[in-house]
Amino acid sequence: MQIEWTSNALMDLARLYDFLAPLNQIAAARFIQNLTKAPNKLLTNPRIGEKLDEFLPHEVRRILIGKYEMRYEIRGETIYLLRVWHTREER
Repeated sequence: MQIEWTSNALMDLARLYDFLAPLNQIAAARFIQNLTKAPNKLLTNPRIGEKLDEFLPHEVRRILIGKYEMRYEIRGETIYLLRVWHTREER
């Protein structure tokens, strides 16, 4: 298995950094770094996340990392990270 970040997910990370950085740039960078490492656990257990049936026939799932939600899709041997946001954000 391998992990690929979509452009939407990368834009989400940039948006989250931009929101946090004015308060503390170092902490914001550290947080984004930790958030990008979190999906590595999917490499050994890709189906650990909750399946989201509204995206069928695609296999889209979600995991929670603290107060942040990551949605991802499993296609063959690749896990595509689709979106990342704080659970209190309106979606």
